[in-house]
Order: sequence, then structure tokens, then C-alpha cells
Amino acid sequence: MLSHDRFYKIDKDFRNPYARDRDRIIHSGSFRKLEYKTQVFLNQEGDFFRTRLTHSIEVSQIARSITSHLGLNESLAEAIALAHDLGHTPFGHVGGDTLDICLKEEGHANGFEHNFQSFRVVSQLEKRYKGFDGLNLTFATLEGILKHSYPYRKSFLPADIHEQFNLETHPSIEAMVVDRADEIAYMSHDIDDGINSGLISFDDLKSSELIQEVLQKVAEEGISQEEDEMFRYRFSSHLINHLVYSLLEYSKDKIQTGEVLSATLDSKEEIAIGFEPELETKIKKLKKILFTTLYQHKKIVIKMYAGKQAIKGLYKGLMEEQKMLPKFYYKQLSTREKHRVVADYIASMSDRHALSFYNEMYGKL
Repeated sequence: MLSHDRFYKIDKDFRNPYARDRDRIIHSGSFRKLEYKTQVFLNQEGDFFRTRLTHSIEVSQIARSITSHLGLNESLAEAIALAHDLGHTPFGHVGGDTLDICLKEEGHANGFEHNFQSFRVVSQLEKRYKGFDGLNLTFATLEGILKHSYPYRKSFLPADIHEQFNLETHPSIEAMVVDRADEIAYMSHDIDDGINSGLISFDDLKSSELIQEVLQKVAEEGISQEEDEMFRYRFSSHLINHLVYSLLEYSKDKIQTGEVLSATLDSKEEIAIGFEPELETKIKKLKKILFTTLYQHKKIVIKMYAGKQAIKGLYKGLMEEQKMLPKFYYKQLSTREKHRVVADYIASMSDRHALSFYNEMYGKL
């Protein structure tokens, strides 16, 4: 019979470095808060709709499948995928854009950008060790989080970031996979959520050639649109499969197994991950349709407008009265700029925390 004591005597981490990164990300407070951060629909809208948490899990699953088939590092891709949205504010992109405006209107040119905020979360803002800030992640994971939306040249980046992470190169192939997996995931699940909510229908999307091709595949299974839930499920499955297999087919001969994980390709060189030009065009057209029919739908715009007012009100109130900050952030005022401490606190909030705090400040929104 094995003694449990033997397991406590292991003095070397049994995980590979990127699996360790993944675990540290999953156990972070910022990751848990993604459960109540908006993807498209506010969390309060119902249990079905995706949040930033379920989105990150779906991106991770797709990225793992792609990297596994291409002989790349699955754990690295998974870590980048799970962390790629940690810097998002409440209320999705609208929240980030509003916080950016609040900062710039006060003369803070650096503003707010969610990619860099994700990097700051894992390298500075999370506190898990006594001697230093951040989650102590590997260089390749940090680089992938910072540069997964390539190319990543931003004027507001500090000099030390330019020195440590060469912004003239693409990120790792694994990070590029995450970027395309992100695209595949949000297109498929936003359509699913949009149709389930009744805000859009498949008829609204039929001007997209890509949608027509996928609808044909579902029809070939003998499933009609009257079988609502089954039809949506099969549609999402076929859309994801079509895009993943198309990406693999286009990319497989451009990638050498065992490439250096950190970025080596100059940003002017052709990237190894992508779709055939014809499919890239179809994807761009579908995104435009989704923007006009779903993301700009009246009901979504109303909810996002409410979120925008909450962000503005929180920023104004906290800048005027810093004693409303939690102890963890209030203590930072002695060593950091007030506007950045306030912005970091707001960005860390879940949707429901932001709305609740706003209502406590000003009355019910």
C-alpha cells in the first residue's frame, strides 16, 4: 500500500512550464471574475448566454485542437487563450472604450487598452507572491498574452516593454493560433446566442456565403430549422469544424514542428496561421453582417449604453472620493498615480459588481 507521505516529498514541479502557467492563470482572481463579465449579452440576461469565462474556455478548446494537430505546444496555447481576456472591463468592448475616453479626457494620453491590461494583470496586478508582483509566468506565455493580436505596436507601451518584447516580430505560432481560435469562437457563439435570444435569425445572415455553406451542411443531415435547438447546435458545430479544418489545411505546410516558441518572424513576413484569401474575405463579410444586425441591435445598444454610463459614473466618483476604493487599491495611492489605480479597479470589476456599486453611489440605474 502506498503512503501518502511520498507525494509530499516531491521537490520538483511535475508540470511543464506552460501547464504551470495555465494553472496559475486558472487560480487567479481575475480569471474567476470572467464568469460575470459581458461577452455580448449582460450576465443578468440569462444562464444560456456566453460570458468572458465561457468564451475563454471555448477559445482554449479550439486552440488546443489546432496546436495538437500541427505539432505545436498545446499547454502554451491553452495558457495564452485562458488569459487573453483577463484585461477586459465590465460591459465588453464598450466598457473598455469608455474607460479609455475617461482617462484621455483628463489628459492621460496612455488611456486604456484591454490587451495591455491583460498583460498587466498577469505581470503586475495579481498578487500571489510576497517578493514580486504578478503570476510569475514564462516569457513565451507573457509574450503571447501581450502580442496575440498581431502586430502589436502601441505608442503608450513603456520603454521596458519595448526592450523585453521585440515588437518588430510576430508572437509565437501558438499565440497566432489563439488569435484565430478567438475569432472562430466568438463568431460561432455570438450567432448561437443571437439567434437563441431572438435578436437575429438565420435569414438575417443569409447574405453571407459562409453562412449559406454551413446551412447547407446542416440541411444535408436532414435537420430543419423548425428543430430550433438541434439546428443551432449542429450549425455551430459545422461552422467551427469548417473554419478549423480550413485553417489546418491552409497552415499545415507552412509550419515546422518544434519551432522556437518565442517570436522569431519579422512582422513584415507572412504569418503561418490563417485561411485562404477567399475564405478570409467571406469571414470579413460575415463580421460586418454581425456588426450591423447583432452588435448594433437596439436591445444590445441600450444595455451597453447603461454600461457606459456606469463606467463614467464609477470613474468620476472614485476620482473625487478615493476612500470608496477597497483597501487593496487605496493602499496603492501612495505609490501609484490615482487615475491608474482607479482605472485598474474599475477594469477588475464584474458587470454585476459595477452595476451594484454604481447604484450604491447614485441610485438605481
